Amino acid sequence: MNHTPSSQRAEIEPLPANIKSVQPGGGVCYEIELAWGHARRWYLRTFRRAYVEEMARKRHGSPSGCPHEVLDPRDLKYFRNQCTASWPAADDPFQGRERLPFARWGLCELQLMGYPLAIATLIAGSTYGRTWVPFWWIAPVTGVLCGLVVWFFRDPERAIPQEPGLVVSPADGKIVDITRLEYDGYIDGPAVRIGIFLSIFNVHVNRAPLAARVTALRYFPGQFISALRPESATENESMWIGLEEEKPPYRRLAVRQIAGQFARRIVCDLRPGESVTRGHKFGMIKLGSRTEIYLPATDDLEIVAQMGQKVRGGADVLAKYRS
Repeated sequence: MNHTPSSQRAEIEPLPANIKSVQPGGGVCYEIELAWGHARRWYLRTFRRAYVEEMARKRHGSPSGCPHEVLDPRDLKYFRNQCTASWPAADDPFQGRERLPFARWGLCELQLMGYPLAIATLIAGSTYGRTWVPFWWIAPVTGVLCGLVVWFFRDPERAIPQEPGLVVSPADGKIVDITRLEYDGYIDGPAVRIGIFLSIFNVHVNRAPLAARVTALRYFPGQFISALRPESATENESMWIGLEEEKPPYRRLAVRQIAGQFARRIVCDLRPGESVTRGHKFGMIKLGSRTEIYLPATDDLEIVAQMGQKVRGGADVLAKYRS
């Protein structure tokens, strides 16, 4: 059956009550970073009042809804979706972190795990030939683990295709599912689901598949079954993101971030109603996982992706609309 996207714009759904931060599943590193933020704000209020006042003057929007004070952009890292506060890039003293080759949402984990492993590698390696106690053999083990941590949280630059009608991959990984669905409630018609499996060796940053506005976010707590198993798509913890094109025919599509056996922390910093560009980085899934995209199966849809294909988020094309 043919399906034409409706010209009726989707209503913007308010943020659900169970999404209390951009990382609704919490986590140990998350709690450590929140504790550090509390101490940091005390320091700023006590010793850097001029800086706090300057940041308040430059702030746009309102911090109302955030569970703590918003003194500068750093305070929005985990609570950007709880308020409308923001700073222009030119007034953001932390904007330089966007140029780091690592995911900003993983910098805490990178340091808390990477530094101890690096120090252990140096200490163990320095014992080689200096003591009868054979500690040196630990160095290769901790060195490899440190390298894996650094490799996991990498965030390389990507060239985003600019041709109209293209749908780029929302994640790095391997195409493990291309299924045509008779009906999808959000799309309101037939759809195509494309599933991408992310191993621990893939880049785990998620990107917007096309230019669109965010209409809804829905968080589903669940299990942590291996992402290779089919039931993980329905039973695992996930974040569903409803999107809608900003221009006619206002096609609707959806992206699902799905936690895996080891990936238990989903990050999505989108706000309902905001607009994103194609390739925009909006979150990540920490460790092996799965990402799905749902596209309206209209007559002009051409699926470019193939089963087993390896794709790069934001750079490789999954599908195209000819009109």
